[in-house]
Amino acid sequence: MQVTVVILTKNEENNIIGVIENAKRITNTVLIIDSGSTDNTVSMAEANGAKVVYREWDNDFSAQRNFALKHVDTEWVLYLDADERLDDELCNSIKKVVSYGQQMQYSIIRKIHAFGFEYKHGIFKPDKVLRLFPTKTVHWENKVHERPICALPKEKLAGFIEHYTYSSWQQWWDKAGEYTTIWAEDSFAKGKRTSLGECLGHSIYGFFRAYIIQLGFIDGWSGLYSSLQHFIYTMMKYLKLYELQNKKKC
Repeated sequence: MQVTVVILTKNEENNIIGVIENAKRITNTVLIIDSGSTDNTVSMAEANGAKVVYREWDNDFSAQRNFALKHVDTEWVLYLDADERLDDELCNSIKKVVSYGQQMQYSIIRKIHAFGFEYKHGIFKPDKVLRLFPTKTVHWENKVHERPICALPKEKLAGFIEHYTYSSWQQWWDKAGEYTTIWAEDSFAKGKRTSLGECLGHSIYGFFRAYIIQLGFIDGWSGLYSSLQHFIYTMMKYLKLYELQNKKKC
């Protein structure tokens, strides 16, 4: 096959069979980069025909994605998260562009499902993500909220990724705690500094942008609490950065 689907995992036994079966709609080459699962993720992935390679987790999502490229032998690579699924139209689009072989990077519209609700607006509104690349043309940067670096022209594929993310408040809280810590440590290492006033300012603006500018209020209560989540998430990021810089002064 001409494309490898790369999936990063850690303790994804509830998603792993579904995402592998979904990926096999476009290719037989599925690569799992596991960062130390303690559940049945690895055995289930291997039993369902995926190749599993281990890389120790070091709080760096880009490092995991770049590591995957060392194990990709196909001309094309597509990144898919364990809780994402390609719809029918997107599967057909991917197979077409891969067969044509035109050197471009491809974006996909992703629909967000969280807490049993499909978001249309606000911070969880559908977004555009770059996921399909000629293998030798891409690398990733940023430890969290990572982004691909690729010099090729961009084109949007028809179809959607359905992203079935947070199923509980605890799951969101755990991930928010992990991601904000990584962001704060990485930002501090890059020389970024903040103040308590900036912490509050960024958080208030984050809520305003999600709820008003991005029309989160149209989604009703779901839009309100997702905007409040974004306020809390932003506050946590900057407070952790503020905490780090004060510790270094001691």
